[in-house]
Amino acid sequence: MPSTSVAFGALNYLTLGAYLLGTLWLGLWFARRNRTTVDYFSAGRRIPWWVMGISISNISSISYMSVPAKAYAEDWTVFWVNLPILLLAPLVIFVLLPIFARLRSASAYEFLETRFGLGARLYGATAFLLLQLGRMALVIYLPALALAAVTDLNVFACILLIGAVSALYSAVGGIEGVVWTDFAQTVFLIGAALLCFVLIVGRLDGGFGTLVQVAVEHDKLRLVRWSGDQAAIATWVVLLGSMFSGVVPFISDQSIIQRYQATTDVPAAGRALWTNAGFAMINTCLLLGVGTAMYVYYRQFPTHLAGLPRTDAILPFFIARELPPGVAGLVVAGIFAAAQSAISTSLNSTSTVIVTDFLQRLSPPRDDAHWLRRAKAITAVAGVVAVSLACLLAVMPMDSAFDFFQRLLGLTSSGLAGLFLLGIFTRRARTAGALTGAISSAVVLYLVQTETQMHVYLYALTGISVCVVVGYTVSLLLDVLRPLPPAAGRS
Repeated sequence: MPSTSVAFGALNYLTLGAYLLGTLWLGLWFARRNRTTVDYFSAGRRIPWWVMGISISNISSISYMSVPAKAYAEDWTVFWVNLPILLLAPLVIFVLLPIFARLRSASAYEFLETRFGLGARLYGATAFLLLQLGRMALVIYLPALALAAVTDLNVFACILLIGAVSALYSAVGGIEGVVWTDFAQTVFLIGAALLCFVLIVGRLDGGFGTLVQVAVEHDKLRLVRWSGDQAAIATWVVLLGSMFSGVVPFISDQSIIQRYQATTDVPAAGRALWTNAGFAMINTCLLLGVGTAMYVYYRQFPTHLAGLPRTDAILPFFIARELPPGVAGLVVAGIFAAAQSAISTSLNSTSTVIVTDFLQRLSPPRDDAHWLRRAKAITAVAGVVAVSLACLLAVMPMDSAFDFFQRLLGLTSSGLAGLFLLGIFTRRARTAGALTGAISSAVVLYLVQTETQMHVYLYALTGISVCVVVGYTVSLLLDVLRPLPPAAGRS
């Protein structure tokens, strides 16, 4: 942001500092309960369902800034992005939860080994780790960029602040500290967004009535957009693409599946998922409302837009220019909360996968205290790596950073979800066929990204479909060429 931005101010720094200290204290509080790896990875299965549900619904820092910007620049078409969470909830609760509840370890990728062998487990764990490292780097970098624009800190200081605090309370607090901190952060950032919305409406001439009137006149509340263009943000693109992208975390993401195992039992996990679905819809509406309110505000006060560098910076720009001291610190703390909740979740799940899928699975047996120490150390090291990658992104062009993440997301997550679908819903899929499908998915998605204009929302649909179709077809061909013995691997 250019030099026309205002100083952040002592009161805002005090507010932000109080939030950071409170977050750190909450994470450290749960360190005393981590006596075993079961405590560290699964919280001893003592997390209440309502805490888990709200923590799962945490908003990423990318969404916290990009959804209001989307509503400000366009309309409410992206509202449909979280509807599939409601539609997928019965599938997850009645089909997937019982399967994951039977796993002996905290890792979701143990299932791939029981179904397709050790190679599939290591492939799944590796794909997850690559995705999380790229995700953490971007989730740290993007809010740091925005925070540097509204505070007196440079982007590297913001990266270090976000990453260091997250890594510290994640390393010592384990999954219990992460979940409870996520819960508090989610409540905090929702409150900050709501406060921002109320303050904007209060400044409008005519209040809420004017907001609705101007938004309707300029078609800012449009929910449905019809287009046959697969590169456009049409309703069918958002809804269909989100349905498949929604499958990915619930069926193959360790950071989500690990939380199923941290609740008291399977019914509690089911209630947590329904809570998550409801909060996801509420969060989306609130952030879209903030974006629409900013649009109406700047329609009334267009001169206040002077100095806006780009549309997607509208929320931090508004925070720096329009919010009173103290309140601006609260909303910036909301951005910190969104970033830290995503980072801490990724750090803990990364540590879980490295310990359970690689070290414990491939190393000689050790006592539990040894693995607990390793898990804490790996969490801290993963935080250092994520901060380093975020600093690397800070010296790269912004477009390159975003493109890198989208490619990584497509190349890893869709094929991984396809592997789980083949393992859960088919009996004839073989190891060779499933792995061929996953590799084919990555190749096809790479070609789609580089050779077509397909919208990013359709990547998951494409990747999952290729993995399942190719994997099952190859398995059938192998059945014809080399039939398995009647008792071999058909479960």
